[in-house]
Amino acid sequence: MYKVKVVELFAGVGGFRIGLQRASAKYKIVWSNQWEPSTKIQDASDIYIKRFGGESHSNEDISNVKTSIIPDHDLLVGGFPCQDYSVASTLNRSGGIEGKKGVLWWEIYRILKEKENKPKYLLLENVDRLLKSPAKQRGRDFAIMLASLSDLGYIVEWRIINAADYGMPQRRRRVFLLGYHRNSPIYKEIVSKLDPNEWILKSGIFAETFNVSTDEKGIAMQFDIDKDLVNISKNFNISRPKESPFENSGLIINRKVWTIETKSNYKGKSKTLGDILQPNKEVAVEYYIKNDSLKKWQYLKGAKNEKRINKTNGFEYNYTEGSMVFPDSLNKPSRTIITGEGGSSPSRFKHVIQTQDGRLRRLTPIELERLNMFPDNHTEGVSDVKRAFFMGNALVVGVIEKIAKTLINRI
Repeated sequence: MYKVKVVELFAGVGGFRIGLQRASAKYKIVWSNQWEPSTKIQDASDIYIKRFGGESHSNEDISNVKTSIIPDHDLLVGGFPCQDYSVASTLNRSGGIEGKKGVLWWEIYRILKEKENKPKYLLLENVDRLLKSPAKQRGRDFAIMLASLSDLGYIVEWRIINAADYGMPQRRRRVFLLGYHRNSPIYKEIVSKLDPNEWILKSGIFAETFNVSTDEKGIAMQFDIDKDLVNISKNFNISRPKESPFENSGLIINRKVWTIETKSNYKGKSKTLGDILQPNKEVAVEYYIKNDSLKKWQYLKGAKNEKRINKTNGFEYNYTEGSMVFPDSLNKPSRTIITGEGGSSPSRFKHVIQTQDGRLRRLTPIELERLNMFPDNHTEGVSDVKRAFFMGNALVVGVIEKIAKTLINRI
């Protein structure tokens, strides 16, 4: 059987891997890397090894990994951390550009640049605000990424996808990027047809996987990203710094951008928060809200209009915020899981549901895993707080599975 060799960067607990393997046995992970710089304990990497084995897995800071030890591969995947992507200095080691210390996008760039046999395909994921960052120069970071990939010989399409818009049980918006190297048949297909608008809306990988509609005109806006990356970092969009030129769908070919606002056109079945809950008998007592903390939960979830004082300078100000649904609705997809979902302390943002017998409780680690479409107990072996943290950092596996099915058919 033909195998698509995959390298998984910033692997976390393996969300990309699960999605790829569910999509097709033709995907083969040949190397993976997971490193958490802020702690000596590497729980995510340990879980990854426990679930998939340690062969060809690296638990080392990716910036210290030489490109030469990463095997040649067909597909590079990763959900890289969202940081500042500005070009801070020029260094010979990186062929003229380098991001600020610790900025991991530039490690992806380094690997792609140094690889003689570049991967034919890229599948990357990030938070949707990437298209609008930084706040003082909207779209700059995304422009740097797109331009750098274009310079390396890739056509790149992107789409902001809310998993719940396509029947999945969690409202989680992320931007996904698919890259096609000039040596790939898909690159040649796009160039030969040279109809970016049609690719974005109808015939592209994202369009086939996640059906969309647009306004009556349905014509993508066009513009070029020119000049070198340092210049882009300093000057991109400075004339309209508070409005990003990038819509939620788009394509870049040789530095020319086509981008258009699309919306979901899904008509299938949808899962809700209520669909993924465990039976009450399986839920430990510690997840139920105690009576003596209920008022604190109600206060944090409720609307506020109150005077507050800055403890540092004594400044008094008026603080307002709206109320949140409390408890969470069971007949809709859940709100987005956050990294602070675990632990019993009251919180505005943690999920709280009401059971059939009227009791209130938090979500269990298994339920959080189900909202991201992971196998039950995938993160078992660490504290419940850490398990919740991992799910707050993870992606919805079903999105990757659907993209990967379309991609393997095209390949």
